[in-house]
Amino acid sequence: MEQAEHAAKISVRNLSIYYGAKPALSGVTLDVPQNEVLAVFGPANSGTTTFLRALNRLCEIDHAVRIEGEVLLDGTSIYSPDVAVTEIRRKIGMVFEVPTPLPMSIFDNIAYGPRMNGTKSRGALDKAVEEALRMAALWDEVKDRLTDPAASLSGGQQQRLCIARVLAMKPQVILLDRSCSGLDPISTAKVEESLRQLAREFTIVIAPHNVQQAGRIADRVAFLLMGKLIEQGVTAQVFTNPTDKRTSDYIEGRFG
Repeated sequence: MEQAEHAAKISVRNLSIYYGAKPALSGVTLDVPQNEVLAVFGPANSGTTTFLRALNRLCEIDHAVRIEGEVLLDGTSIYSPDVAVTEIRRKIGMVFEVPTPLPMSIFDNIAYGPRMNGTKSRGALDKAVEEALRMAALWDEVKDRLTDPAASLSGGQQQRLCIARVLAMKPQVILLDRSCSGLDPISTAKVEESLRQLAREFTIVIAPHNVQQAGRIADRVAFLLMGKLIEQGVTAQVFTNPTDKRTSDYIEGRFG
């Protein structure tokens, strides 16, 4: 992929996030090019989850948090007072580590977002559900059981259902926080393949469940350690010729 052809979809500038006096992130600056997969990785307490949550303003749920710096979506600050949080979270959807299907049917899980946004026509809902499930590589597995409870799906299917639920909201960016950590290798491979396909239409930022996953699916990577950005760049370059010894030590399993 030609990295230079893609403009920045998200620009993070000197982002610091504090929970109390201690920073969870310190002065992070990086760009996320459009239609690419950025993997943000690091050991426990490195700040990867905080970084993802900052990209769609989920950090604000904790009222004690203090945020400094900027996060720009297409050049506009997502933290601007005149920007609606609900609109940011529609444009930048998030899939969490543990799949959380709603206690309803497979169909209604996907249709929930479009309905909340005013879509009432059954035809329009049918189309939205099918499109989202196809993009999440789940349609062929569930098309004959859409009325079944979502909880009846396997763990890997539930995770792809949660991805489809985000996709039904027509986002521009998809965030995934260790979304394969509880899945078997076959389910993980299916999710990873769907992510590679989705990168053709969306910008994706993922905190992978291990370094190997970052190497498999990411166009670019960013290594965080103790809340600081140590290194970033094109995946092949960072994995084969990192500029910081801490990066090579972590990639090669010497700590973390």
